[in-house]
Amino acid sequence: MVTPALAETTTTIVIGSGFSGLAVAAELNRQGIDAIVVDSFRPSGPGSPAPNTGGISLDALSERTNILRLLEHYALRHELDIRPGTSPLQLNRLGTDAPTERQWTVLTADGTLSAHSVVFTRGALNQLRRVLHSVGLSTSHELASVMHSLGLYLVGVGDLVVPTTHEILHQAKRAGASISARMAARNSIAVLIPA
Repeated sequence: MVTPALAETTTTIVIGSGFSGLAVAAELNRQGIDAIVVDSFRPSGPGSPAPNTGGISLDALSERTNILRLLEHYALRHELDIRPGTSPLQLNRLGTDAPTERQWTVLTADGTLSAHSVVFTRGALNQLRRVLHSVGLSTSHELASVMHSLGLYLVGVGDLVVPTTHEILHQAKRAGASISARMAARNSIAVLIPA
């Protein structure tokens, strides 16, 4: 007998369980937003390349490591749903324009996750490009606002090759505030629509 794949719903799926992903999860939790954090789309295993510092100075890496420890402790203490062993296999946009419906699904080996919003971190950039292409978007100066209208966010990437720790935390805070405002608007629409 085949066990059906688990299907879960949440408000936000964060793709990338490293520093940026934990920063977003902590900020979303602070905003009262449910999230599931999964690993990036990159393969893992014995043949995978070792992570590099991306040009971060040793002092900045030390600072980031200390903040990462604090974020991990926060995630444990607040029982955030962090799944570093779960890698997304595929991301799909659902064809719904209904404001109260979830717009995105992420297929994993463990099942399907659906959410209103998806946050990509640095490790998930290639998948983000594919998703944007599949919905007919190309890179432009208005890309961030178009992404937000679709419920897509990017944290851990900036004009700099590697954003500073402060910039990543600032991006996480902006994404959390935007997702929170988006959910407040969805909830007010849901109240107006009779069940």
